Amino acid sequence: MACRRRGRYCRAGHATTAHVRIDIGNSSIATSSITNEAVDELGLTTGSSAYAVIKASDVMVAVD
Repeated sequence: MACRRRGRYCRAGHATTAHVRIDIGNSSIATSSITNEAVDELGLTTGSSAYAVIKASDVMVAVD
């Protein structure tokens, strides 16, 4: 079963990937490694609102 949580985006940049940290509340942070291209396509900036879709093998990041 997938869990979808809304939170705030924080980026830790690397050469080709970004570690996206989403504050999902209750003092919990979801972290996912996505490409810098995906960050740009989603229009993510530090502090922007984003969703984390979580299932057993993946964490997907999305925006409205």
